[in-house]
Parts: sequence; structure tokens; C-alpha cells
Amino acid sequence: MTESNRSIEYSTIGILSLAHMLNDMYSNYLPQMLPFLVAATALNATKAAILVSAFTISSSFIQPVFGYFLDRQGKRWLVHVGTLWMAIMLSLTGLVNNYLLLVLLASLAGLGTAAFHPQASTMITVVSGDRKAVLLSTFIAFGNIGFALSPLILVPLFQNYGLSATIYTIIPGIIVALLLYFFAPTNHVLRGGTTPPTLAEVWLSLLKARKELLAITSVIAIRALAYTGLLTILPLYFHEQHLSSITSSHLVFIMLFAGAIGGILGGYISDRFGRKPLTIGSLVLATPCFYGFLYTNGTLSVVLLALAGACLLSSFSVTVVAAQEAIPNNKSLAAGLTMGFAGGVGGLLVIPIGRIGDLYGLSTSISILFLLPLLAGLTALFMRNRPAAKSQRIAAR
Repeated sequence: MTESNRSIEYSTIGILSLAHMLNDMYSNYLPQMLPFLVAATALNATKAAILVSAFTISSSFIQPVFGYFLDRQGKRWLVHVGTLWMAIMLSLTGLVNNYLLLVLLASLAGLGTAAFHPQASTMITVVSGDRKAVLLSTFIAFGNIGFALSPLILVPLFQNYGLSATIYTIIPGIIVALLLYFFAPTNHVLRGGTTPPTLAEVWLSLLKARKELLAITSVIAIRALAYTGLLTILPLYFHEQHLSSITSSHLVFIMLFAGAIGGILGGYISDRFGRKPLTIGSLVLATPCFYGFLYTNGTLSVVLLALAGACLLSSFSVTVVAAQEAIPNNKSLAAGLTMGFAGGVGGLLVIPIGRIGDLYGLSTSISILFLLPLLAGLTALFMRNRPAAKSQRIAAR
């Protein structure tokens, strides 16, 4: 049975999407701690950026390695072990007072999500039939919803019970890890009876698609810098503007929740009209919306922030699918390169953004971050313009 004719397994997609929601709620864990760490330890923006980057880098740069390994062997256990590992590491962060130990825990926690993402995203594409972009968008949207819920859940927890309450956040990790243990697709389903690619075959596919992959990963790296930078700097900026922690968490939630909805719409639109037009258009629109948020007030400002979040994240899953279409026999590697390595490059560059905030003010850092989606959209002009999935389905009839 070919992938296009394989039935869609909605129950499996639902469980994996729930796991992704929790996984990405944990991935947005450290930024929610930052205002409380600043209050408790006088942490500056540079150290805050290093802490978030430690998690982002360890969770990202190793993903292509996991991706190559998974394309060859398909180890389903990585999704539940990775989830549990990250939950344990992050639940310990509020119990330590040493900054270097905190950075170490953040780095170790990142390994859990590095194991989860390539395998889980491949599981989604394997069980999604010919609706890969929109169902992968739904999967990623659940992750973005987890990001969005993180400030709503964690900020009140830390505010009311202190940072030591992090230990209780291990409980949902245990529950979801058990669900994945029992219900994630088997290795046989993942491999589909095919022979895994050799290293030479992987290298050849990368060489053939190098220009296309360079364009895609460049777009993702720039977008990831904007995304990770905003998650790191916005809470500090709102704190500097004397907004309450609750108000700040609500604004971040609005941006990320709108991004989750934008991600689903982006997958649907890209299936109908193509990956490249959606990626360019949405990213170019994000920058004026962000600046509109900064220079307006009241309801209009909040609406523009929501639109900016939707535009920024509407191409999130689209670029992953674009990479998987560029190297179709190495889907986990493609996911690792896009969701991992390219995102890690963006995460690494957050450190100088934090330094700029210390030297020239957080408003300067915010202004730079708001420009980045426009740069990513212009970079997307170099992506390959493949036929839309809808056009391919019509042609196949």
C-alpha cells in the first residue's frame, strides 16, 4: 500500500498531538521562569538568553542525528522516553540555586525534545495518508497551543507557590509518556516494510536537494530566531514596562494561540496553493503587524499581536513538509534538519539579541526581532515552487 492510499489514523494522530502539546508546553517552560528568576537572582538579559539558548541548542542540533538514526531503525521508544526525560529535568529546575547547574539541567532537558520531535513528526506523516500538510499542521498547532498554555499555567503556579513548585510538573509528563508507550505506532508501521537508506543514499539525496534545503533551513533559522527571541525577550520587556506577570502571560498566550490557529490555516492553504506562496506571504505580513502592536494601544494593539503571531507561525509545519518533499526517503532527517538544526541556529543567535538588550535596551532588541519575519519572507523567495498537494491529487485521478 502506498503512502497516498494509506488510511488516515485519526486516533493515533490525536494521541501524538496531545503529546506534542505537552512537549511544547515544557519547551516554553524556561521563558516563564525568567521574570521570577530575575526577581530572585537579578538575572540579566544576557544570562536569561543563555539559559533559554542552552535548552534550544541541545534540543535542536542533535535532532538531525536522531533523524538519520530513526530513518534507519525507527525507534518508537524515543517518543515516550524523550517526553519523560524532559519532564524530569525541567521539574528539577526550580529546586536549584546555582546558575551553572540550571544551565546544565536546561541542556539535558533539551535532549528529551530532540528525541521526541523527529520520531513523532515522522509518525504523523506515516499515518496521515495524502493529508500530510494539514494534519502535520494540526500536530504542530497542538504544540503551539502547548506553548500558548504554558504562561497561563506556569506563571500562576510560580507566582502562588514559588519556583519550588516545578517538581509537580513532572506528573503530566508521566501520564503522557504512558499513553505514548501503549499507543504510538509500531516500528513495523514506521518502516512500512521498506529497506532503510544507507549513508551513501542519504548523502546523495542531500546533495541533490542542497539548494532547496538551504533555502528552507535559512527561512526556518531566521524565523526561529524571531520566535525564540520573542519568547525570551517579550516577558522581560513586559516586566520592564511594569505590566503584571498575569497580563504579560495573557499577551504571550494570545500571540501563541493565534499562531497555533495560523499554523492549521497555513497547512490548509499551502495544500491548496503551494508551500512557497504561503511561506512568503505570511512572513512578510508578520513584520508590519508586530510593529502595529508596538505603536498602538488597547484592543487594536492586541488584535495586531494576534495577527502577527498567526502570520509568524502559519508556515511552521509547511516548511517541515517542504523539506520532507525535498528528500522524501529521509523524512525523519528532514524533520531533524528543519525542526532541529535550523531552529537551533536561530536559538543560538538569541544570545547576542539578549546582549543588545543589556547594552541598548530591551525595546531595541524587540525592534530587531520584529524585522526578522520580513527577512525570512524575502529569503523564502529562493525556495522551490513545487505543485500544491491539491493539484497533485487532481492530476493523479
